Amino acid sequence: MSKIVIGHKNPDTDSICSALGYAALLSAKGEDAVACRCGEVSKETQYALDYFKVAAPKFIEKVEEGQEVFMVDHNEFPQAVDGIESAALQGIIDHHKMDLHTASPMFIHTEAVGCTATIVSNMHWCQGVEMAKETAGLLLSAIISDTLLFKSPTCTEKDKKTAAKLAEIAGVDLNAYGMEMLKAGAGVGDMTPAEIAKNDSKPFTFGKYKAIVSQISVMDPAEVMALKDLLLVAMSNMCKHEGYDLSLVMVTDIMNESTDLLYVGEPKQLLADAFGKAADGDCMHLPGVVSRKKQIVPQLTEAAAKL
Repeated sequence: MSKIVIGHKNPDTDSICSALGYAALLSAKGEDAVACRCGEVSKETQYALDYFKVAAPKFIEKVEEGQEVFMVDHNEFPQAVDGIESAALQGIIDHHKMDLHTASPMFIHTEAVGCTATIVSNMHWCQGVEMAKETAGLLLSAIISDTLLFKSPTCTEKDKKTAAKLAEIAGVDLNAYGMEMLKAGAGVGDMTPAEIAKNDSKPFTFGKYKAIVSQISVMDPAEVMALKDLLLVAMSNMCKHEGYDLSLVMVTDIMNESTDLLYVGEPKQLLADAFGKAADGDCMHLPGVVSRKKQIVPQLTEAAAKL
């Protein structure tokens, strides 16, 4: 049975492309490994897959008991494929805070960089494994996506240097390709309010409160905000049917580097304390905020500890 390399539910470009990249690394070293996904491919990710003529990873809803699995771009079981608790977890490659207790030692590689693909890329080079042009292009796409073409505060010099090297291998102009890819994924297109409300979503626990935090990055926030009332209804339904206390949607303006944070549920005081703004409505404008990992989740975690 092949080893599975898989990212988180509601996968973003990093989750998909790092799974493909790490599976390629394992295969090059003689291991039987295959990339999988446990969610739909976004328009942005599909653009990258189409550009480099690579098929999307196989979709699976659940892993079997004892299945050997590598987790990429996440380390929390609530974000992972169903069945992960009974799988034979082989390793984790990630760039998020660690929140995992394991029953036995395993391979874990985490770094404080802007993208898991940065880690996967350097693992190829450190281990002397030649990288295919297509793999380089996909890993580059992930870095562009996660760092918003280096605008995110999570971006490091290592991300930038890695991206430059990947662009050379992939044979693309870094900035030109990056802008086209971001544009391809920036519109809402035919997405329903429910799909937008759950786009690139991750569950979190802030103190005693369960929350889901989604993000959609756009060139024109007005396109999403025109659907605000319908989005709020979809977010309320998520809280009601999936047991969340709070549903948050980050509408991130790529060009102006800001976020309109839509929210429903309680306690709104958590938001007010985290961001120092009144939270008596349903939307909060956050200039300079583009990163969920660095500018939303830590602030909410800290505020919850004081409630």
